[in-house]
Amino acid sequence: MKKPIKTVADLGLVLRGVRKSQALRQDDLAAISGVGPVFAGEVERGKESVHLGKVLKLLEEAGVQLVAEYADSAKSSVEEQFAKGIKPVKPRSSKVTQ
Repeated sequence: MKKPIKTVADLGLVLRGVRKSQALRQDDLAAISGVGPVFAGEVERGKESVHLGKVLKLLEEAGVQLVAEYADSAKSSVEEQFAKGIKPVKPRSSKVTQ
């Protein structure tokens, strides 16, 4: 089933619904996902400043697949970007200014 995700809260509600349908406790899902129970609760409540990598772990363990939907006209450009891959992020300068 597909559900449009327009907000962080939408994503949290989907996660909560799927978790409950599997009779999983929030702390159990957190444990098998390698995140803390407080974090799992924050995701389900739609906290906007959560760490996306951890959110993806929770979704994966719950069996939720996040899909990006984009225009057909962007297909070749998106495929090109995936072929190139991600460039590593350069560390920020640690200069101390006085």
